[in-house]
Amino acid sequence: MLHIPLWRRLLIILVCVAGVGLAVPNLFYGQVERHNDAVKQIDGGLSTPELEADAALWPSFLPSGLVNLGLDLRGGAHLLAEVDTAAVYDQRMESMWPDVRDVLSTARDTVGFVTRVPGGPGELRVRISNVDGLERALELVRGLARPVATLTGAGATDLDIKADTDTIIVSLSEAERVATDERTLAQSLEIVRRRIDEVGTREPTIVRQGQNRILIEVPGVGSAQEVKDLIGATAALTFQPVVRVVDAATAQTSNANEIVVPSVENPTTAYVLERTPVVTGEELVDAQPAFDQNGRPAVNFRFNPTGARKFGDYTAENIGQPFAIVLDNGVISAPVIQSHITGGSGIITGSFTIEQSTNLAVLLRAGALPTKLTFLEERTIGPELGQDSIDSGQKAAAVGFGAVVLFMILTYGLWGWFASFALVVNVGLIFGALSLTGQVLTLPGIAGIVLTMGMAVDANVLVYERIREELKTAKGPARAIELGYERAFSAIADSNITTFFTAVILFVLGAGPVRGFAVTLGLGIITSVFTAIFVTRLIIVTWFHWKRPKSIEV
Repeated sequence: MLHIPLWRRLLIILVCVAGVGLAVPNLFYGQVERHNDAVKQIDGGLSTPELEADAALWPSFLPSGLVNLGLDLRGGAHLLAEVDTAAVYDQRMESMWPDVRDVLSTARDTVGFVTRVPGGPGELRVRISNVDGLERALELVRGLARPVATLTGAGATDLDIKADTDTIIVSLSEAERVATDERTLAQSLEIVRRRIDEVGTREPTIVRQGQNRILIEVPGVGSAQEVKDLIGATAALTFQPVVRVVDAATAQTSNANEIVVPSVENPTTAYVLERTPVVTGEELVDAQPAFDQNGRPAVNFRFNPTGARKFGDYTAENIGQPFAIVLDNGVISAPVIQSHITGGSGIITGSFTIEQSTNLAVLLRAGALPTKLTFLEERTIGPELGQDSIDSGQKAAAVGFGAVVLFMILTYGLWGWFASFALVVNVGLIFGALSLTGQVLTLPGIAGIVLTMGMAVDANVLVYERIREELKTAKGPARAIELGYERAFSAIADSNITTFFTAVILFVLGAGPVRGFAVTLGLGIITSVFTAIFVTRLIIVTWFHWKRPKSIEV
Protein backbone atom coordinates (compact mmCIF):
# COMPACT_ATOMS: atom_id res chain seq x y z
CA MET A 1 0.00 0.00 0.00
CA LEU A 2 1.25 3.45 -0.98
CA HIS A 3 4.49 1.92 -2.18
CA ILE A 4 6.46 3.54 -4.99
CA PRO A 5 9.51 1.54 -6.17
CA LEU A 6 12.87 3.22 -5.75
CA TRP A 7 13.59 3.21 -9.49
CA ARG A 8 10.32 5.01 -10.17
CA ARG A 9 11.03 7.61 -7.49
CA LEU A 10 14.48 8.26 -8.97
CA LEU A 11 13.04 8.48 -12.49
CA ILE A 12 10.38 11.02 -11.44
CA ILE A 13 12.98 13.13 -9.62
CA LEU A 14 15.38 12.91 -12.59
CA VAL A 15 12.71 14.07 -15.06
CA CYS A 16 11.75 17.00 -12.82
CA VAL A 17 15.36 18.08 -12.24
CA ALA A 18 16.20 17.79 -15.96
CA GLY A 19 13.09 19.70 -17.06
CA VAL A 20 13.51 22.50 -14.54
CA GLY A 21 17.26 22.62 -15.29
CA LEU A 22 16.56 23.14 -18.99
CA ALA A 23 14.16 25.97 -18.08
CA VAL A 24 16.59 27.83 -15.77
CA PRO A 25 18.55 29.62 -18.59
CA ASN A 26 15.35 31.48 -19.50
CA LEU A 27 15.56 33.32 -16.14
CA PHE A 28 18.80 34.89 -17.44
CA TYR A 29 17.64 35.32 -21.03
CA GLY A 30 19.80 38.29 -22.04
CA GLN A 31 23.16 37.00 -20.89
CA VAL A 32 22.54 33.44 -22.07
CA GLU A 33 21.53 34.75 -25.49
CA ARG A 34 24.75 36.78 -25.73
CA HIS A 35 26.71 33.70 -24.60
CA ASN A 36 25.10 31.53 -27.30
CA ASP A 37 25.70 34.08 -30.06
CA ALA A 38 29.34 34.50 -29.02
CA VAL A 39 29.97 30.75 -28.88
CA LYS A 40 28.47 30.34 -32.34
CA GLN A 41 30.77 33.00 -33.81
CA ILE A 42 33.82 31.61 -32.02
CA ASP A 43 33.07 28.13 -33.33
CA GLY A 44 32.85 29.68 -36.79
CA GLY A 45 36.46 30.85 -36.52
CA LEU A 46 35.94 34.45 -35.31
CA SER A 47 37.50 35.28 -31.95
CA THR A 48 37.78 38.70 -30.31
CA PRO A 49 38.11 39.81 -26.66
CA GLU A 50 34.49 41.03 -26.74
CA LEU A 51 33.26 37.64 -27.94
CA GLU A 52 35.33 35.84 -25.33
CA ALA A 53 33.82 38.08 -22.63
CA ASP A 54 30.28 37.36 -23.86
CA ALA A 55 31.01 33.62 -24.00
CA ALA A 56 32.05 33.74 -20.34
CA LEU A 57 28.69 35.19 -19.25
CA TRP A 58 27.26 31.69 -18.78
CA PRO A 59 29.03 28.51 -17.62
CA SER A 60 29.63 26.15 -20.52
CA PHE A 61 28.74 23.06 -18.44
CA LEU A 62 25.18 24.30 -17.80
CA PRO A 63 22.29 23.99 -20.28
CA SER A 64 22.09 27.03 -22.56
CA GLY A 65 18.96 26.35 -24.61
CA LEU A 66 16.43 29.17 -24.67
CA VAL A 67 12.77 29.46 -25.52
CA ASN A 68 12.60 31.12 -28.94
CA LEU A 69 10.41 34.20 -28.70
CA GLY A 70 7.91 34.75 -31.48
CA LEU A 71 7.42 37.86 -33.54
CA ASP A 72 4.84 39.35 -31.17
CA LEU A 73 7.22 39.04 -28.20
CA ARG A 74 10.58 39.82 -29.77
CA GLY A 75 9.65 42.27 -32.50
CA GLY A 76 10.73 41.83 -36.11
CA ALA A 77 9.31 41.69 -39.63
CA HIS A 78 6.10 40.15 -40.99
CA LEU A 79 5.77 39.68 -44.76
CA LEU A 80 3.28 38.01 -47.05
CA ALA A 81 4.67 37.28 -50.52
CA GLU A 82 2.97 36.00 -53.67
CA VAL A 83 4.87 33.72 -56.04
CA ASP A 84 4.56 34.62 -59.74
CA THR A 85 4.06 31.09 -61.09
CA ALA A 86 3.00 32.33 -64.53
CA ALA A 87 6.51 33.62 -65.21
CA VAL A 88 7.84 30.09 -64.79
CA TYR A 89 5.75 28.95 -67.77
CA ASP A 90 7.48 31.56 -69.95
CA GLN A 91 10.89 30.40 -68.69
CA ARG A 92 10.07 26.81 -69.58
CA MET A 93 9.09 27.82 -73.09
CA GLU A 94 12.30 29.82 -73.47
CA SER A 95 14.32 26.75 -72.54
CA MET A 96 12.28 24.60 -74.96
CA TRP A 97 13.19 26.66 -78.06
CA PRO A 98 16.72 25.22 -78.62
CA ASP A 99 15.37 21.65 -78.31
CA VAL A 100 12.50 22.32 -80.74
CA ARG A 101 14.83 24.03 -83.20
CA ASP A 102 17.37 21.18 -83.07
CA VAL A 103 14.82 18.38 -83.46
CA LEU A 104 13.15 20.10 -86.43
CA SER A 105 16.51 20.71 -88.09
CA THR A 106 16.94 16.94 -88.40
CA ALA A 107 14.03 16.94 -90.90
CA ARG A 108 14.95 20.09 -92.83
CA ASP A 109 14.10 18.43 -96.16
CA THR A 110 10.52 17.80 -94.93
CA VAL A 111 9.64 20.80 -92.79
CA GLY A 112 11.80 23.46 -94.46
CA PHE A 113 13.18 26.45 -92.58
CA VAL A 114 12.25 26.95 -88.93
CA THR A 115 11.50 30.42 -87.51
CA ARG A 116 10.40 31.45 -84.05
CA VAL A 117 7.52 33.92 -84.02
CA PRO A 118 6.02 35.93 -81.13
CA GLY A 119 3.42 34.07 -79.06
CA GLY A 120 1.12 34.60 -76.13
CA PRO A 121 2.05 34.19 -72.45
CA GLY A 122 3.39 30.72 -71.72
CA GLU A 123 3.53 29.81 -75.44
CA LEU A 124 6.28 28.91 -77.90
CA ARG A 125 5.30 29.47 -81.55
CA VAL A 126 7.46 27.99 -84.31
CA ARG A 127 6.73 28.58 -88.01
CA ILE A 128 7.89 26.15 -90.70
CA SER A 129 8.33 27.15 -94.36
CA ASN A 130 6.97 23.88 -95.80
CA VAL A 131 3.33 23.43 -94.76
CA ASP A 132 3.26 19.93 -96.24
CA GLY A 133 5.67 18.79 -93.54
CA LEU A 134 3.44 19.96 -90.69
CA GLU A 135 2.42 16.45 -89.59
CA ARG A 136 6.05 15.33 -89.51
CA ALA A 137 7.00 18.46 -87.55
CA LEU A 138 4.24 17.79 -84.99
CA GLU A 139 5.42 14.20 -84.64
CA LEU A 140 9.00 15.32 -83.97
CA VAL A 141 8.04 17.99 -81.43
CA ARG A 142 5.65 15.62 -79.61
CA GLY A 143 8.63 13.33 -79.17
CA LEU A 144 10.06 15.93 -76.79
CA ALA A 145 7.12 15.54 -74.37
CA ARG A 146 7.76 13.69 -71.12
CA PRO A 147 5.36 12.11 -68.59
CA VAL A 148 4.28 14.37 -65.72
CA ALA A 149 6.21 13.30 -62.63
CA THR A 150 3.33 13.44 -60.12
CA LEU A 151 0.67 11.00 -58.95
CA THR A 152 -2.15 13.37 -59.92
CA GLY A 153 -0.67 13.73 -63.41
CA ALA A 154 -0.22 10.02 -64.04
CA GLY A 155 -0.68 9.20 -67.72
CA ALA A 156 -0.40 12.83 -68.87
CA THR A 157 2.53 14.47 -70.68
CA ASP A 158 4.10 17.78 -69.82
CA LEU A 159 3.55 19.49 -73.21
CA ASP A 160 0.42 20.51 -75.08
CA ILE A 161 1.31 20.68 -78.80
CA LYS A 162 -1.04 21.83 -81.56
CA ALA A 163 -0.88 23.36 -85.03
CA ASP A 164 -2.26 26.55 -86.57
CA THR A 165 -1.81 26.59 -90.38
CA ASP A 166 2.01 26.67 -90.72
CA THR A 167 2.77 27.28 -87.02
CA ILE A 168 3.39 24.83 -84.20
CA ILE A 169 2.18 26.05 -80.79
CA VAL A 170 3.86 24.53 -77.72
CA SER A 171 2.64 25.15 -74.16
CA LEU A 172 2.56 23.33 -70.85
CA SER A 173 -0.29 20.90 -70.26
CA GLU A 174 -2.72 21.53 -67.42
CA ALA A 175 -1.29 18.66 -65.35
CA GLU A 176 2.25 19.99 -65.82
CA ARG A 177 1.15 23.50 -64.82
CA VAL A 178 -0.22 22.13 -61.54
CA ALA A 179 2.99 20.18 -60.95
CA THR A 180 5.09 23.22 -61.87
CA ASP A 181 3.17 25.42 -59.43
CA GLU A 182 3.85 22.93 -56.62
CA ARG A 183 7.55 22.67 -57.47
CA THR A 184 7.92 26.44 -57.80
CA LEU A 185 6.33 27.13 -54.43
CA ALA A 186 8.34 24.39 -52.70
CA GLN A 187 11.57 25.68 -54.27
CA SER A 188 10.74 29.27 -53.33
CA LEU A 189 10.06 28.23 -49.72
CA GLU A 190 13.38 26.40 -49.47
CA ILE A 191 15.42 29.18 -51.04
CA VAL A 192 13.82 31.88 -48.87
CA ARG A 193 14.58 29.72 -45.82
CA ARG A 194 18.19 29.20 -46.90
CA ARG A 195 18.74 32.90 -47.56
CA ILE A 196 17.42 33.90 -44.15
CA ASP A 197 19.32 31.11 -42.39
CA GLU A 198 22.56 32.25 -44.09
CA VAL A 199 22.57 35.48 -42.09
CA GLY A 200 21.97 33.71 -38.79
CA THR A 201 18.46 34.94 -37.97
CA ARG A 202 16.99 33.04 -35.04
CA GLU A 203 13.95 30.81 -35.64
CA PRO A 204 12.14 32.45 -38.57
CA THR A 205 8.68 31.27 -39.54
CA ILE A 206 8.45 30.52 -43.27
CA VAL A 207 5.31 28.65 -44.29
CA ARG A 208 3.05 28.24 -47.30
CA GLN A 209 -0.25 30.06 -47.19
CA GLY A 210 -2.95 29.28 -49.76
CA GLN A 211 -2.13 28.26 -53.32
CA ASN A 212 0.76 30.58 -54.17
CA ARG A 213 1.66 32.66 -51.12
CA ILE A 214 4.43 32.49 -48.52
CA LEU A 215 4.16 33.85 -44.98
CA ILE A 216 7.52 35.07 -43.63
CA GLU A 217 8.03 36.15 -40.01
CA VAL A 218 11.57 36.98 -38.91
CA PRO A 219 12.01 37.90 -35.22
CA GLY A 220 14.77 40.24 -34.14
CA VAL A 221 15.35 42.23 -37.35
CA GLY A 222 15.10 46.00 -37.47
CA SER A 223 12.63 46.37 -40.34
CA ALA A 224 10.69 44.51 -43.00
CA GLN A 225 12.82 46.24 -45.65
CA GLU A 226 15.92 44.36 -44.45
CA VAL A 227 14.17 41.06 -45.12
CA LYS A 228 12.86 42.26 -48.48
CA ASP A 229 16.35 43.31 -49.54
CA LEU A 230 17.62 39.85 -48.65
CA ILE A 231 14.95 37.71 -50.30
CA GLY A 232 13.25 40.08 -52.75
CA ALA A 233 15.83 39.78 -55.54
CA THR A 234 15.69 36.64 -57.64
CA ALA A 235 19.52 36.59 -57.91
CA ALA A 236 19.17 34.90 -61.31
CA LEU A 237 22.72 34.62 -62.64
CA THR A 238 23.47 33.73 -66.28
CA PHE A 239 26.50 33.85 -68.55
CA GLN A 240 25.46 34.80 -72.09
CA PRO A 241 27.28 35.49 -75.38
CA VAL A 242 27.41 39.17 -76.44
CA VAL A 243 26.20 39.89 -79.99
CA ARG A 244 26.92 43.61 -79.90
CA VAL A 245 27.02 46.67 -77.63
CA VAL A 246 24.47 49.40 -78.48
CA ASP A 247 23.05 52.65 -77.19
CA ALA A 248 20.32 52.03 -74.61
CA ALA A 249 17.95 54.55 -76.23
CA THR A 250 17.95 52.87 -79.64
CA ALA A 251 18.60 49.25 -78.66
CA GLN A 252 16.65 46.62 -80.57
CA THR A 253 17.03 43.00 -81.60
CA SER A 254 17.24 41.64 -85.12
CA ASN A 255 15.50 38.30 -84.45
CA ALA A 256 13.70 36.29 -81.76
CA ASN A 257 16.94 34.60 -80.64
CA GLU A 258 18.30 37.85 -79.21
CA ILE A 259 17.44 39.97 -76.18
CA VAL A 260 18.43 43.45 -75.03
CA VAL A 261 19.80 43.74 -71.49
CA PRO A 262 20.80 47.11 -69.95
CA SER A 263 24.16 47.69 -68.33
CA VAL A 264 24.13 48.08 -64.54
CA GLU A 265 27.22 50.31 -64.41
CA ASN A 266 26.35 52.53 -67.41
CA PRO A 267 22.62 53.28 -67.91
CA THR A 268 23.24 54.68 -71.42
CA THR A 269 24.68 51.39 -72.66
CA ALA A 270 22.86 48.16 -73.44
CA TYR A 271 23.94 44.75 -74.65
CA VAL A 272 22.32 42.61 -77.32
CA LEU A 273 22.80 39.04 -76.07
CA GLU A 274 21.95 35.61 -77.34
CA ARG A 275 18.72 34.57 -75.65
CA THR A 276 19.96 31.13 -74.53
CA PRO A 277 22.62 31.32 -71.78
CA VAL A 278 25.75 29.20 -71.82
CA VAL A 279 25.72 28.58 -68.06
CA THR A 280 23.17 29.53 -65.37
CA GLY A 281 23.34 30.11 -61.64
CA GLU A 282 21.62 26.76 -61.07
CA GLU A 283 24.96 25.13 -61.92
CA LEU A 284 26.76 27.19 -59.28
CA VAL A 285 27.91 25.24 -56.21
CA ASP A 286 29.71 27.95 -54.22
CA ALA A 287 30.14 31.72 -54.05
CA GLN A 288 32.27 33.68 -51.59
CA PRO A 289 33.01 37.41 -51.13
CA ALA A 290 36.54 38.29 -52.20
CA PHE A 291 38.67 41.07 -53.70
CA ASP A 292 39.95 41.42 -57.26
CA GLN A 293 43.56 42.15 -58.26
CA ASN A 294 42.94 45.87 -57.69
CA GLY A 295 41.66 45.35 -54.14
CA ARG A 296 38.00 46.03 -55.05
CA PRO A 297 35.17 43.90 -53.61
CA ALA A 298 34.20 40.99 -55.84
CA VAL A 299 32.67 37.51 -55.65
CA ASN A 300 34.47 34.23 -56.37
CA PHE A 301 32.29 31.48 -57.82
CA ARG A 302 32.61 27.80 -58.69
CA PHE A 303 30.47 25.63 -61.00
CA ASN A 304 29.49 21.98 -60.69
CA PRO A 305 31.13 19.53 -63.19
CA THR A 306 28.42 20.07 -65.82
CA GLY A 307 28.64 23.85 -65.62
CA ALA A 308 32.46 23.74 -65.52
CA ARG A 309 32.55 21.69 -68.72
CA LYS A 310 30.19 24.03 -70.58
CA PHE A 311 32.01 27.10 -69.26
CA GLY A 312 35.40 25.68 -70.27
CA ASP A 313 34.24 24.60 -73.75
CA TYR A 314 32.75 28.00 -74.50
CA THR A 315 35.78 29.99 -73.34
CA ALA A 316 38.09 27.73 -75.38
CA GLU A 317 36.08 28.36 -78.58
CA ASN A 318 35.51 32.12 -78.10
CA ILE A 319 38.84 33.64 -77.06
CA GLY A 320 38.82 37.38 -77.76
CA GLN A 321 35.01 37.65 -77.59
CA PRO A 322 33.05 39.49 -74.84
CA PHE A 323 31.06 37.37 -72.43
CA ALA A 324 28.24 38.95 -70.38
CA ILE A 325 27.60 38.19 -66.72
CA VAL A 326 23.89 38.91 -66.19
CA LEU A 327 22.34 39.25 -62.73
CA ASP A 328 18.61 39.89 -62.43
CA ASN A 329 18.25 41.14 -66.03
CA GLY A 330 21.19 43.53 -65.81
CA VAL A 331 24.70 43.12 -67.23
CA ILE A 332 27.03 43.64 -64.27
CA SER A 333 30.18 42.84 -66.26
CA ALA A 334 31.10 41.90 -69.84
CA PRO A 335 34.78 40.89 -69.83
CA VAL A 336 36.62 39.75 -72.96
CA ILE A 337 37.66 36.11 -72.82
CA GLN A 338 41.47 36.15 -72.66
CA SER A 339 42.14 32.42 -72.49
CA HIS A 340 40.61 29.00 -71.97
CA ILE A 341 39.17 28.97 -68.41
CA THR A 342 39.42 25.52 -66.86
CA GLY A 343 38.42 24.31 -63.44
CA GLY A 344 34.93 25.85 -63.52
CA SER A 345 35.75 28.81 -61.28
CA GLY A 346 35.95 32.55 -61.81
CA ILE A 347 35.33 35.96 -60.29
CA ILE A 348 32.49 38.47 -60.65
CA THR A 349 33.68 42.07 -60.54
CA GLY A 350 31.73 45.30 -60.62
CA SER A 351 31.02 48.45 -58.64
CA PHE A 352 30.37 46.57 -55.38
CA THR A 353 30.74 47.64 -51.79
CA ILE A 354 31.93 45.02 -49.30
CA GLU A 355 28.37 44.65 -48.00
CA GLN A 356 26.98 44.23 -51.53
CA SER A 357 29.54 41.56 -52.44
CA THR A 358 28.77 39.69 -49.22
CA ASN A 359 25.01 39.81 -49.85
CA LEU A 360 25.47 38.75 -53.48
CA ALA A 361 27.53 35.75 -52.35
CA VAL A 362 24.78 34.81 -49.88
CA LEU A 363 22.11 35.03 -52.59
CA LEU A 364 24.13 33.00 -55.09
CA ARG A 365 24.97 30.30 -52.54
CA ALA A 366 21.33 29.98 -51.56
CA GLY A 367 20.33 29.66 -55.20
CA ALA A 368 18.15 31.69 -57.49
CA LEU A 369 14.47 32.08 -56.80
CA PRO A 370 12.60 30.34 -59.60
CA THR A 371 10.44 33.42 -60.13
CA LYS A 372 9.62 36.85 -58.76
CA LEU A 373 8.05 37.41 -55.34
CA THR A 374 5.46 40.16 -54.96
CA PHE A 375 5.07 41.41 -51.39
CA LEU A 376 1.39 41.89 -50.66
CA GLU A 377 1.73 42.75 -46.97
CA GLU A 378 4.58 43.90 -44.74
CA ARG A 379 4.75 44.97 -41.12
CA THR A 380 7.57 45.87 -38.76
CA ILE A 381 6.95 45.14 -35.08
CA GLY A 382 9.26 47.15 -32.83
CA PRO A 383 11.05 45.53 -29.88
CA GLU A 384 9.30 47.94 -27.51
CA LEU A 385 5.91 46.52 -28.49
CA GLY A 386 7.30 43.01 -28.04
CA GLN A 387 8.56 43.88 -24.56
CA ASP A 388 5.12 45.27 -23.69
CA SER A 389 3.62 41.94 -24.75
CA ILE A 390 6.12 40.05 -22.58
CA ASP A 391 5.34 42.26 -19.59
CA SER A 392 1.59 41.79 -20.11
CA GLY A 393 2.04 38.04 -20.45
CA GLN A 394 4.12 37.88 -17.28
CA LYS A 395 1.48 39.82 -15.35
CA ALA A 396 -1.29 37.54 -16.65
CA ALA A 397 0.73 34.43 -15.76
CA ALA A 398 1.54 35.79 -12.28
CA VAL A 399 -2.10 36.67 -11.57
CA GLY A 400 -3.32 33.31 -12.85
CA PHE A 401 -0.68 31.42 -10.87
CA GLY A 402 -1.43 33.38 -7.70
CA ALA A 403 -5.19 32.85 -8.01
CA VAL A 404 -4.81 29.10 -8.54
CA VAL A 405 -2.38 28.72 -5.62
CA LEU A 406 -4.61 30.78 -3.31
CA PHE A 407 -7.67 28.70 -4.21
CA MET A 408 -5.86 25.39 -3.65
CA ILE A 409 -4.40 26.44 -0.28
CA LEU A 410 -7.70 27.87 1.02
CA THR A 411 -9.60 24.79 -0.14
CA TYR A 412 -7.20 21.96 0.67
CA GLY A 413 -4.72 23.38 3.17
CA LEU A 414 -1.47 21.39 3.30
CA TRP A 415 -2.56 19.30 0.33
CA GLY A 416 -3.05 22.54 -1.57
CA TRP A 417 0.61 23.35 -0.89
CA PHE A 418 1.54 19.97 -2.39
CA ALA A 419 -0.44 20.76 -5.53
CA SER A 420 1.07 24.27 -5.71
CA PHE A 421 4.62 22.88 -5.57
CA ALA A 422 3.74 20.44 -8.36
CA LEU A 423 2.35 23.39 -10.33
CA VAL A 424 5.72 25.18 -10.11
CA VAL A 425 7.41 22.01 -11.38
CA ASN A 426 4.81 21.79 -14.14
CA VAL A 427 5.55 25.31 -15.43
CA GLY A 428 9.28 24.55 -15.28
CA LEU A 429 8.75 21.38 -17.33
CA ILE A 430 6.80 23.33 -19.96
CA PHE A 431 9.60 25.88 -20.41
CA GLY A 432 12.18 23.11 -20.33
CA ALA A 433 10.34 21.27 -23.11
CA LEU A 434 10.03 24.49 -25.15
CA SER A 435 13.78 25.12 -24.75
CA LEU A 436 14.69 21.53 -25.64
CA THR A 437 12.49 21.25 -28.74
CA GLY A 438 13.16 24.76 -30.06
CA GLN A 439 9.47 25.66 -30.24
CA VAL A 440 8.53 29.33 -30.61
CA LEU A 441 6.70 31.01 -27.73
CA THR A 442 4.09 33.56 -28.81
CA LEU A 443 1.63 35.72 -26.90
CA PRO A 444 -1.19 33.16 -27.50
CA GLY A 445 1.34 30.58 -26.28
CA ILE A 446 1.51 32.41 -22.96
CA ALA A 447 -2.29 32.20 -22.86
CA GLY A 448 -1.94 28.44 -23.33
CA ILE A 449 0.42 28.28 -20.33
CA VAL A 450 -2.01 30.29 -18.17
CA LEU A 451 -4.82 27.94 -19.20
CA THR A 452 -2.60 24.96 -18.39
CA MET A 453 -2.15 26.21 -14.81
CA GLY A 454 -5.87 25.86 -14.17
CA MET A 455 -6.06 22.50 -15.93
CA ALA A 456 -3.01 21.22 -13.99
CA VAL A 457 -4.66 21.60 -10.58
CA ASP A 458 -7.93 20.28 -12.01
CA ALA A 459 -6.40 16.79 -11.93
CA ASN A 460 -5.38 17.31 -8.30
CA VAL A 461 -8.91 18.45 -7.47
CA LEU A 462 -10.32 15.22 -8.93
CA VAL A 463 -7.87 13.14 -6.89
CA TYR A 464 -8.43 15.06 -3.67
CA GLU A 465 -12.22 14.91 -3.94
CA ARG A 466 -12.01 11.19 -4.64
CA ILE A 467 -9.85 10.71 -1.53
CA ARG A 468 -12.46 12.63 0.48
CA GLU A 469 -15.14 10.22 -0.75
CA GLU A 470 -13.04 7.21 0.16
CA LEU A 471 -12.38 8.58 3.66
CA LYS A 472 -16.15 8.69 4.26
CA THR A 473 -16.33 4.91 3.84
CA ALA A 474 -14.23 4.42 7.00
CA LYS A 475 -11.22 3.10 5.10
CA GLY A 476 -7.75 3.84 6.46
CA PRO A 477 -5.91 6.92 5.21
CA ALA A 478 -3.35 4.90 3.23
CA ARG A 479 -6.05 2.90 1.45
CA ALA A 480 -8.10 6.05 0.82
CA ILE A 481 -5.14 7.78 -0.85
CA GLU A 482 -4.40 4.74 -2.99
CA LEU A 483 -8.02 4.32 -4.11
CA GLY A 484 -8.34 8.07 -4.70
CA TYR A 485 -5.56 7.98 -7.29
CA GLU A 486 -6.73 4.74 -8.87
CA ARG A 487 -10.38 5.77 -9.29
CA ALA A 488 -9.67 9.34 -10.38
CA PHE A 489 -7.26 8.24 -13.10
CA SER A 490 -9.95 7.40 -15.67
CA ALA A 491 -11.58 10.83 -15.37
CA ILE A 492 -8.19 12.57 -15.55
CA ALA A 493 -7.12 10.56 -18.61
CA ASP A 494 -10.44 11.07 -20.41
CA SER A 495 -10.52 14.86 -20.00
CA ASN A 496 -6.85 15.36 -20.88
CA ILE A 497 -6.81 13.04 -23.89
CA THR A 498 -9.75 14.81 -25.50
CA THR A 499 -8.14 18.20 -24.84
CA PHE A 500 -4.83 16.94 -26.23
CA PHE A 501 -6.59 15.85 -29.45
CA THR A 502 -8.07 19.34 -29.69
CA ALA A 503 -4.57 20.83 -29.36
CA VAL A 504 -3.29 18.51 -32.12
CA ILE A 505 -6.13 19.56 -34.45
CA LEU A 506 -5.42 23.24 -33.74
CA PHE A 507 -1.73 22.69 -34.51
CA VAL A 508 -2.36 20.82 -37.77
CA LEU A 509 -5.09 23.09 -39.14
CA GLY A 510 -4.09 26.38 -37.57
CA ALA A 511 -1.31 28.82 -38.42
CA GLY A 512 0.70 31.47 -36.62
CA PRO A 513 -0.87 32.46 -33.28
CA VAL A 514 -3.21 29.44 -33.23
CA ARG A 515 -0.25 27.08 -33.53
CA GLY A 516 1.58 28.88 -30.74
CA PHE A 517 -1.43 28.36 -28.47
CA ALA A 518 -1.71 24.69 -29.50
CA VAL A 519 1.97 23.98 -28.80
CA THR A 520 1.95 25.23 -25.21
CA LEU A 521 -1.48 23.72 -24.55
CA GLY A 522 -0.36 20.29 -25.81
CA LEU A 523 2.91 20.36 -23.86
CA GLY A 524 1.03 21.62 -20.79
CA ILE A 525 -1.41 18.70 -20.92
CA ILE A 526 1.46 16.18 -20.99
CA THR A 527 3.32 17.85 -18.11
CA SER A 528 0.09 18.35 -16.12
CA VAL A 529 -0.78 14.67 -16.22
CA PHE A 530 2.79 13.79 -15.25
CA THR A 531 2.88 16.17 -12.27
CA ALA A 532 -0.64 15.28 -11.08
CA ILE A 533 -0.26 11.50 -11.33
CA PHE A 534 3.41 11.09 -10.43
CA VAL A 535 4.90 14.20 -8.81
CA THR A 536 2.04 15.04 -6.43
CA ARG A 537 1.63 11.37 -5.54
CA LEU A 538 5.35 11.07 -4.76
CA ILE A 539 5.14 14.14 -2.49
CA ILE A 540 2.06 12.79 -0.67
CA VAL A 541 3.50 9.29 -0.24
CA THR A 542 6.81 10.69 1.04
CA TRP A 543 4.95 12.93 3.49
CA PHE A 544 2.72 10.04 4.64
CA HIS A 545 5.66 7.71 5.29
CA TRP A 546 7.41 10.48 7.22
CA LYS A 547 4.45 11.61 9.36
CA ARG A 548 2.61 8.27 9.70
CA PRO A 549 -0.73 10.02 10.49
CA LYS A 550 -3.55 7.95 12.00
CA SER A 551 -6.08 10.06 10.11
CA ILE A 552 -5.94 12.70 7.41
CA GLU A 553 -8.12 15.63 6.43
CA VAL A 554 -8.11 16.77 2.82
